[in-house]
Amino acid sequence: MSKGYVGKILYVDLNTGALRVEEPPESFYRRYLGGQGFVAYFLNKEVPRGADPLGPENRLIFANGPYTGVPFTGSGRSSVGAKSPLSGGFGNAEAGGFFGAELKHAGFDALVISGCAPSPVYLWIHNGEAELRPADHLWGLPTLETRQAILQELGDDHIRVAMIGPGGEQLVRYACVMHDLKHSAGRTGVGAVMGSKNLKAVATRGTLKVELADPEGVKNLAAFMRDHAAQNMQAMSDYGTPNGVNGLNASSLLPTRNFQQGQFEGAALISGEAMKETILIKGDGCFACSVHCKRVVEVDTEELKVDPIYGGPEYETIGAF
Repeated sequence: MSKGYVGKILYVDLNTGALRVEEPPESFYRRYLGGQGFVAYFLNKEVPRGADPLGPENRLIFANGPYTGVPFTGSGRSSVGAKSPLSGGFGNAEAGGFFGAELKHAGFDALVISGCAPSPVYLWIHNGEAELRPADHLWGLPTLETRQAILQELGDDHIRVAMIGPGGEQLVRYACVMHDLKHSAGRTGVGAVMGSKNLKAVATRGTLKVELADPEGVKNLAAFMRDHAAQNMQAMSDYGTPNGVNGLNASSLLPTRNFQQGQFEGAALISGEAMKETILIKGDGCFACSVHCKRVVEVDTEELKVDPIYGGPEYETIGAF
Protein backbone atom coordinates (compact mmCIF):
# COMPACT_ATOMS: atom_id res chain seq x y z
CA MET A 1 0.00 0.00 0.00
CA SER A 2 1.18 3.53 -0.84
CA LYS A 3 2.12 5.41 2.30
CA GLY A 4 -0.05 8.30 3.39
CA TYR A 5 -3.22 6.31 2.78
CA VAL A 6 -5.24 3.95 4.94
CA GLY A 7 -5.93 1.62 2.02
CA LYS A 8 -9.69 1.25 2.58
CA ILE A 9 -12.80 2.62 0.85
CA LEU A 10 -16.18 2.35 2.60
CA TYR A 11 -19.21 1.70 0.38
CA VAL A 12 -22.63 2.53 1.81
CA ASP A 13 -25.86 1.38 0.14
CA LEU A 14 -28.64 3.42 1.71
CA ASN A 15 -31.33 1.43 -0.12
CA THR A 16 -30.52 -1.69 1.87
CA GLY A 17 -28.36 -0.38 4.70
CA ALA A 18 -25.48 -2.58 3.56
CA LEU A 19 -21.91 -1.49 4.30
CA ARG A 20 -18.81 -3.01 2.73
CA VAL A 21 -15.12 -2.21 2.66
CA GLU A 22 -12.83 -2.52 -0.34
CA GLU A 23 -9.04 -2.34 -0.36
CA PRO A 24 -7.94 -1.04 -3.77
CA PRO A 25 -4.52 -1.96 -5.18
CA GLU A 26 -1.62 0.45 -4.92
CA SER A 27 -1.99 1.22 -8.63
CA PHE A 28 -5.39 2.80 -7.93
CA TYR A 29 -3.90 5.22 -5.42
CA ARG A 30 -0.96 6.08 -7.64
CA ARG A 31 -3.22 6.79 -10.61
CA TYR A 32 -6.04 8.76 -8.99
CA LEU A 33 -4.18 10.18 -5.94
CA GLY A 34 -7.24 11.19 -3.88
CA GLY A 35 -9.63 14.10 -3.40
CA GLN A 36 -11.04 15.24 -6.74
CA GLY A 37 -9.28 12.36 -8.47
CA PHE A 38 -11.24 9.84 -6.40
CA VAL A 39 -14.45 11.80 -6.93
CA ALA A 40 -13.98 11.82 -10.71
CA TYR A 41 -13.14 8.10 -10.76
CA PHE A 42 -16.15 6.96 -8.74
CA LEU A 43 -18.61 9.23 -10.55
CA ASN A 44 -17.47 8.00 -13.96
CA LYS A 45 -17.41 4.39 -12.83
CA GLU A 46 -20.66 4.18 -10.87
CA VAL A 47 -23.14 6.86 -11.97
CA PRO A 48 -25.11 5.86 -15.10
CA ARG A 49 -25.41 8.28 -18.01
CA GLY A 50 -28.54 10.38 -17.60
CA ALA A 51 -28.91 9.67 -13.87
CA ASP A 52 -30.98 12.18 -11.90
CA PRO A 53 -28.58 14.11 -9.62
CA LEU A 54 -31.24 13.92 -6.89
CA GLY A 55 -32.04 10.26 -7.55
CA PRO A 56 -30.73 7.11 -5.85
CA GLU A 57 -28.37 6.28 -8.73
CA ASN A 58 -26.20 9.29 -7.99
CA ARG A 59 -23.24 8.85 -5.66
CA LEU A 60 -22.19 11.06 -2.77
CA ILE A 61 -18.45 10.79 -2.27
CA PHE A 62 -16.26 11.97 0.58
CA ALA A 63 -12.61 11.70 -0.43
CA ASN A 64 -9.25 12.44 1.14
CA GLY A 65 -5.85 12.83 -0.46
CA PRO A 66 -2.45 11.51 0.63
CA TYR A 67 -1.71 14.70 2.62
CA THR A 68 -5.02 14.78 4.48
CA GLY A 69 -4.50 14.11 8.16
CA VAL A 70 -0.71 14.35 7.93
CA PRO A 71 0.44 16.99 10.45
CA PHE A 72 1.62 19.96 8.39
CA THR A 73 0.18 23.22 7.13
CA GLY A 74 -2.53 22.83 4.49
CA SER A 75 -3.34 19.18 5.18
CA GLY A 76 -6.87 19.73 6.45
CA ARG A 77 -8.51 19.78 3.02
CA SER A 78 -10.88 17.12 1.73
CA SER A 79 -13.41 16.71 -1.10
CA VAL A 80 -17.14 16.07 -1.30
CA GLY A 81 -18.46 15.15 -4.74
CA ALA A 82 -21.51 14.04 -6.70
CA LYS A 83 -23.22 14.59 -10.02
CA SER A 84 -24.24 18.20 -9.50
CA PRO A 85 -27.94 19.06 -9.17
CA LEU A 86 -26.99 22.65 -9.95
CA SER A 87 -25.32 22.01 -13.31
CA GLY A 88 -26.00 18.37 -14.16
CA GLY A 89 -22.26 17.87 -14.57
CA PHE A 90 -19.26 16.96 -12.46
CA GLY A 91 -19.70 18.26 -8.95
CA ASN A 92 -16.92 18.71 -6.44
CA ALA A 93 -16.61 20.86 -3.33
CA GLU A 94 -13.60 21.34 -1.10
CA ALA A 95 -13.64 22.03 2.62
CA GLY A 96 -11.05 22.64 5.28
CA GLY A 97 -11.35 21.99 8.97
CA PHE A 98 -10.91 18.66 10.71
CA PHE A 99 -13.45 16.26 9.22
CA GLY A 100 -11.20 14.87 6.46
CA ALA A 101 -8.32 14.23 8.84
CA GLU A 102 -10.66 12.58 11.35
CA LEU A 103 -12.13 10.34 8.64
CA LYS A 104 -8.67 9.12 7.67
CA HIS A 105 -7.73 8.55 11.30
CA ALA A 106 -10.99 6.61 11.65
CA GLY A 107 -9.77 4.18 8.99
CA PHE A 108 -11.01 5.25 5.54
CA ASP A 109 -9.63 7.15 2.56
CA ALA A 110 -13.06 7.68 1.00
CA LEU A 111 -16.79 7.03 1.35
CA VAL A 112 -18.93 6.08 -1.66
CA ILE A 113 -22.61 6.47 -0.78
CA SER A 114 -25.44 5.29 -3.03
CA GLY A 115 -29.21 4.85 -2.87
CA CYS A 116 -31.74 6.57 -0.65
CA ALA A 117 -32.56 5.59 2.92
CA PRO A 118 -36.27 4.83 3.60
CA SER A 119 -36.14 7.31 6.49
CA PRO A 120 -33.51 9.80 7.73
CA VAL A 121 -30.22 8.31 8.95
CA TYR A 122 -26.73 9.38 9.83
CA LEU A 123 -23.50 7.44 9.34
CA TRP A 124 -21.24 6.86 12.35
CA ILE A 125 -17.62 5.88 11.66
CA HIS A 126 -15.07 5.13 14.37
CA ASN A 127 -11.68 3.38 14.12
CA GLY A 128 -12.50 1.11 11.21
CA GLU A 129 -16.11 0.44 12.23
CA ALA A 130 -19.22 1.97 10.64
CA GLU A 131 -22.95 1.88 11.22
CA LEU A 132 -26.10 3.65 10.10
CA ARG A 133 -28.18 5.19 12.88
CA PRO A 134 -31.71 6.66 12.84
CA ALA A 135 -31.88 10.42 12.33
CA ASP A 136 -35.61 11.15 12.40
CA HIS A 137 -35.01 13.24 15.51
CA LEU A 138 -32.40 15.28 13.67
CA TRP A 139 -34.35 15.96 10.49
CA GLY A 140 -35.36 19.60 10.28
CA LEU A 141 -32.68 20.81 12.69
CA PRO A 142 -30.10 23.47 11.78
CA THR A 143 -26.46 22.45 11.82
CA LEU A 144 -25.66 23.67 15.35
CA GLU A 145 -28.46 21.65 16.93
CA THR A 146 -27.66 18.66 14.72
CA ARG A 147 -24.02 18.62 15.78
CA GLN A 148 -24.85 19.08 19.45
CA ALA A 149 -27.38 16.24 19.37
CA ILE A 150 -24.96 13.82 17.69
CA LEU A 151 -22.11 14.59 20.07
CA GLN A 152 -24.42 14.14 23.04
CA GLU A 153 -25.86 10.91 21.65
CA LEU A 154 -22.44 9.39 20.99
CA GLY A 155 -20.83 10.78 24.13
CA ASP A 156 -17.68 12.28 22.65
CA ASP A 157 -17.00 15.99 22.16
CA HIS A 158 -14.09 15.24 19.80
CA ILE A 159 -16.32 13.77 17.08
CA ARG A 160 -16.26 15.59 13.75
CA VAL A 161 -19.50 15.93 11.79
CA ALA A 162 -20.28 16.63 8.12
CA MET A 163 -23.96 17.49 7.86
CA ILE A 164 -26.76 19.31 6.10
CA GLY A 165 -29.32 21.75 7.42
CA PRO A 166 -32.87 22.40 6.24
CA GLY A 167 -31.61 23.70 2.87
CA GLY A 168 -30.09 20.33 1.99
CA GLU A 169 -33.15 18.49 3.30
CA GLN A 170 -35.38 20.62 1.07
CA LEU A 171 -33.12 19.86 -1.93
CA VAL A 172 -32.03 23.43 -2.54
CA ARG A 173 -29.75 22.90 -5.53
CA TYR A 174 -26.88 24.97 -4.15
CA ALA A 175 -27.02 23.58 -0.59
CA CYS A 176 -23.73 22.99 1.21
CA VAL A 177 -22.35 20.16 3.29
CA MET A 178 -21.10 21.75 6.49
CA HIS A 179 -18.04 20.29 8.20
CA ASP A 180 -18.70 21.03 11.85
CA LEU A 181 -19.92 24.65 11.93
CA LYS A 182 -17.22 26.76 10.30
CA HIS A 183 -16.16 24.84 7.19
CA SER A 184 -18.31 24.53 4.10
CA ALA A 185 -18.17 22.17 1.13
CA GLY A 186 -20.07 24.90 -0.64
CA ARG A 187 -19.95 24.33 -4.37
CA THR A 188 -22.10 22.40 -6.87
CA GLY A 189 -25.01 21.54 -4.56
CA VAL A 190 -23.59 18.48 -2.81
CA GLY A 191 -25.78 19.26 0.20
CA ALA A 192 -28.89 18.71 -1.92
CA VAL A 193 -27.57 15.30 -2.99
CA MET A 194 -27.02 14.41 0.66
CA GLY A 195 -30.59 15.47 1.43
CA SER A 196 -31.97 13.46 -1.49
CA LYS A 197 -30.46 10.36 0.11
CA ASN A 198 -32.09 11.04 3.50
CA LEU A 199 -28.58 11.24 4.93
CA LYS A 200 -28.50 13.92 7.61
CA ALA A 201 -24.87 13.61 8.67
CA VAL A 202 -21.63 11.67 8.71
CA ALA A 203 -20.01 11.59 12.15
CA THR A 204 -16.48 10.32 12.56
CA ARG A 205 -13.90 9.77 15.29
CA GLY A 206 -10.53 8.12 14.91
CA THR A 207 -7.24 7.57 16.67
CA LEU A 208 -5.49 5.47 14.02
CA LYS A 209 -2.10 6.63 12.77
CA VAL A 210 -1.25 7.34 9.13
CA GLU A 211 1.80 5.37 8.01
CA LEU A 212 4.35 7.55 6.22
CA ALA A 213 7.15 6.54 3.87
CA ASP A 214 9.54 9.13 5.31
CA PRO A 215 8.40 10.36 8.75
CA GLU A 216 11.55 12.40 9.29
CA GLY A 217 11.15 14.06 5.91
CA VAL A 218 7.55 14.94 6.71
CA LYS A 219 8.64 16.39 10.04
CA ASN A 220 11.24 18.55 8.29
CA LEU A 221 8.71 19.64 5.66
CA ALA A 222 6.23 20.58 8.38
CA ALA A 223 8.87 22.74 10.07
CA PHE A 224 9.79 24.38 6.75
CA MET A 225 6.13 25.13 5.95
CA ARG A 226 5.52 26.48 9.44
CA ASP A 227 8.49 28.83 9.13
CA HIS A 228 7.53 29.79 5.58
CA ALA A 229 3.98 30.59 6.67
CA ALA A 230 5.24 32.78 9.49
CA GLN A 231 7.44 34.73 7.08
CA ASN A 232 5.19 34.97 4.04
CA MET A 233 1.57 34.45 5.08
CA GLN A 234 1.18 37.15 7.71
CA ALA A 235 -1.52 38.97 5.74
CA MET A 236 -3.61 35.79 5.58
CA SER A 237 -3.16 35.33 9.32
CA ASP A 238 -4.11 38.94 10.01
CA TYR A 239 -7.00 39.37 7.58
CA GLY A 240 -7.96 35.89 6.31
CA THR A 241 -9.22 35.34 2.78
CA PRO A 242 -10.97 38.77 2.85
CA ASN A 243 -7.41 40.10 2.58
CA GLY A 244 -8.02 39.99 -1.19
CA VAL A 245 -10.95 42.43 -1.27
CA ASN A 246 -9.05 45.72 -1.59
CA GLY A 247 -6.48 44.41 -4.06
CA LEU A 248 -9.06 42.81 -6.31
CA ASN A 249 -11.20 45.93 -6.17
CA ALA A 250 -8.21 48.07 -7.20
CA SER A 251 -7.60 45.68 -10.11
CA SER A 252 -11.28 45.82 -11.18
CA LEU A 253 -11.65 42.12 -10.39
CA LEU A 254 -14.11 42.28 -7.48
CA PRO A 255 -17.42 40.75 -8.67
CA THR A 256 -20.00 43.51 -8.26
CA ARG A 257 -23.73 43.55 -9.05
CA ASN A 258 -23.71 40.03 -10.50
CA PHE A 259 -20.42 40.59 -12.34
CA GLN A 260 -21.70 43.63 -14.21
CA GLN A 261 -18.81 45.59 -12.72
CA GLY A 262 -15.39 44.87 -11.27
CA GLN A 263 -15.27 47.56 -8.61
CA PHE A 264 -17.47 48.25 -5.58
CA GLU A 265 -17.60 51.70 -4.02
CA GLY A 266 -17.92 50.24 -0.52
CA ALA A 267 -15.09 47.72 -0.81
CA ALA A 268 -13.01 49.25 1.98
CA LEU A 269 -15.91 48.76 4.40
CA ILE A 270 -16.14 44.99 3.75
CA SER A 271 -12.43 44.22 3.54
CA GLY A 272 -10.36 42.04 5.82
CA GLU A 273 -8.78 45.15 7.28
CA ALA A 274 -12.20 46.59 8.16
CA MET A 275 -13.28 43.30 9.66
CA LYS A 276 -10.21 43.16 11.89
CA GLU A 277 -10.86 46.70 13.14
CA THR A 278 -14.54 46.14 13.92
CA ILE A 279 -16.01 42.67 14.52
CA LEU A 280 -13.08 40.22 14.54
CA ILE A 281 -12.52 38.31 17.80
CA LYS A 282 -9.70 36.03 16.70
CA GLY A 283 -8.30 33.91 13.90
CA ASP A 284 -8.90 30.18 13.77
CA GLY A 285 -7.34 27.33 11.83
CA CYS A 286 -7.78 23.92 10.27
CA PHE A 287 -6.09 20.63 11.13
CA ALA A 288 -2.35 21.15 11.78
CA CYS A 289 -2.31 24.50 9.96
CA SER A 290 -0.28 27.38 11.36
CA VAL A 291 -1.77 30.13 9.18
CA HIS A 292 -5.08 30.49 11.07
CA CYS A 293 -6.79 32.34 8.21
CA LYS A 294 -10.28 31.47 9.48
CA ARG A 295 -12.21 34.44 10.85
CA VAL A 296 -14.19 34.35 14.10
CA VAL A 297 -16.46 37.39 14.43
CA GLU A 298 -19.17 38.61 16.75
CA VAL A 299 -21.92 41.16 16.13
CA ASP A 300 -24.08 42.13 19.11
CA THR A 301 -26.57 44.33 17.28
CA GLU A 302 -29.86 42.48 17.62
CA GLU A 303 -31.00 42.74 14.00
CA LEU A 304 -27.55 41.74 12.69
CA LYS A 305 -26.51 39.36 15.46
CA VAL A 306 -23.70 36.93 14.57
CA ASP A 307 -22.69 34.15 16.95
CA PRO A 308 -18.90 33.51 16.90
CA ILE A 309 -19.54 29.76 17.08
CA TYR A 310 -20.14 29.92 13.32
CA GLY A 311 -16.81 31.62 12.56
CA GLY A 312 -16.99 34.50 10.10
CA PRO A 313 -17.28 35.41 6.41
CA GLU A 314 -14.71 34.33 3.84
CA TYR A 315 -13.78 36.26 0.71
CA GLU A 316 -16.14 34.05 -1.30
CA THR A 317 -19.11 35.19 0.80
CA ILE A 318 -18.12 38.84 0.65
CA GLY A 319 -17.47 38.74 -3.09
CA ALA A 320 -20.75 36.95 -3.82
CA PHE A 321 -22.86 39.39 -1.81
